[in-house]
Amino acid sequence: INVSVFPPSNACIGRYIFNIQVTSCGHTYQRCLGDFYVLFNPWCADDPVYMDNQAHREEYVLNEHGILYEGVHKHITSRPWHFGQFEDGILDICLKVLDMGASYHHGSDQDCCWRNDPVHISMVVNHMISSHNTNSIMKIPENNDYLKGTKPFSWNGSVPILQQWYNGRCRPVRYGYCGSLAAVMCTVMRCLGIPSRVVTNFCFPCSTENPLGINEIFDCTGKNLCGKDKLWQYHCWNESWMARRDLNQCSGDWQCLDPTPLETGRGSACSGPTWVRSIREGELDLDYDGHHLFSRLNSNYVGWLSQSNAKKSKLFCDAWPCGQHLSTKSVGSDQCEDITGTYKYELGSPKSKEAYYRAYRRIHPGYCNASNCHIDRELSSLRNPFVSDSGVNMRLKMANCPMYGEDVQLHWLLENLCNEPKNLNFNLCAQIITYNGCPMDQFWKDKVNVTLGPREVKKIPLCISYSQYGPHLCDHNIMKVVAVSDPECGDVLMVSRDIVINRPPVIVKLLSQPRLKVPCTAEISFCNPLQEDMKNCIMTLEGCGLFKEPMTIDLGTLASNQQARTVVEFTPYRLGKHRLLANFGCHRF
Repeated sequence: INVSVFPPSNACIGRYIFNIQVTSCGHTYQRCLGDFYVLFNPWCADDPVYMDNQAHREEYVLNEHGILYEGVHKHITSRPWHFGQFEDGILDICLKVLDMGASYHHGSDQDCCWRNDPVHISMVVNHMISSHNTNSIMKIPENNDYLKGTKPFSWNGSVPILQQWYNGRCRPVRYGYCGSLAAVMCTVMRCLGIPSRVVTNFCFPCSTENPLGINEIFDCTGKNLCGKDKLWQYHCWNESWMARRDLNQCSGDWQCLDPTPLETGRGSACSGPTWVRSIREGELDLDYDGHHLFSRLNSNYVGWLSQSNAKKSKLFCDAWPCGQHLSTKSVGSDQCEDITGTYKYELGSPKSKEAYYRAYRRIHPGYCNASNCHIDRELSSLRNPFVSDSGVNMRLKMANCPMYGEDVQLHWLLENLCNEPKNLNFNLCAQIITYNGCPMDQFWKDKVNVTLGPREVKKIPLCISYSQYGPHLCDHNIMKVVAVSDPECGDVLMVSRDIVINRPPVIVKLLSQPRLKVPCTAEISFCNPLQEDMKNCIMTLEGCGLFKEPMTIDLGTLASNQQARTVVEFTPYRLGKHRLLANFGCHRF
């Protein structure tokens, strides 16, 4: 007997047990034929997650390999990630996530009817990633202190994180960061059949007081002072594809889900799902948390100079830096796709202004009936008074793309726009900045006197040696270089540049042709580029379909310029295209 089961498109997802009952000659027999799983189906036109493009389904549901974008908006870096949604046991773990988070919207899970709604499923998963009180999948380290757990940037994929959570009695894995949280959520959503992708936003403001403004304070040396507001260098979240019945959507569209708990003024919370198009249009009353997401893409960035007399002077107010270069992996390739246009109109365009006015009225209830002119006057008062315009343009331009161990080379470009000469004293400094905007060590300072003739353009070379920044960099491979003029000279000028220090590469070379269930060998090599020993060197290898679990190789100590080579053997256990990832760590990073 052949038995076919056709669950309806509104069936609840989960694991089902298939029993058969046979009555013959007055006797009834029951037999369990096994179990089966029901998931969302983006191939089915009646399913709320239906996606009509086959290439998009292959990318956003079937692809186990992803890319996370990091760095700064002028230097975007990438790192590969294994989603691993088809690895053994992952589906059961993802269903366990739903079980543990069932009480998020419902007192108990006795009524499972919500499990056929991708909106409620996405909210439960979003909450379970890092916001659940006791059973969230992953924790973010407080104050960037991760000594009692795994380094947040050492993970290569979602599978070890989910397995560690499940095997550890559903206790949070220590530690992650916004990228790993979004990637783990992407794994869970794809595993459940919901098309999903990871998105990175560069220059992401977190303000607890002014929703549409972010303040950063600098002292007279150019040091970034730690205040209430933070301007993250980048922030990752998840997008999932679904038709929102609660918004009367007839077809699917991207919904923004941010699993990272962020300070909102009413405590920390994750965000979403929020219809991406509603963010662009400023229609913030349509959706969950739309005002938070709009604010973090459209805030004004205000810089202040803290002076010795406890006064603050406004250096600048800029609407441009926040919400830049929203990036995700392209369909069918490893190229970066810029999707900023799906979240916001071009700055200064009529549609951008209309969306901003619409959102402003919803974020600030006191302006719900205000005219556009009234809002413009309010924004003008925010942006003024500026520190006086000195008539000098400045830029910091990279002269090289530094890697660990190399000096940082910059060109400081100054242009006098006036017909009179200028004589200015500058303080220069450099300090480490974490990805989430926390200023750390100020490790370099200098003083420079600059004389500019009328209309003169001058280029001044700057060099920060590895011996100066190396001991302070650690896992935070971003530094901020600032030049600020001496306030006692009158006009105050400031220019800054965020710089990414690239990590040295790990070389992977296959020594034999990979074949299913046949041992294969690969050579992994790494060269220490520093003028010092690298201690506690660890190489971690993993790959979906190649390694059942990550392989760790202890390399000990590597002397300066020493090259480490190791040959590993693995047996591919699944057909298809796979990726071998090698991650190197040491006492420096």
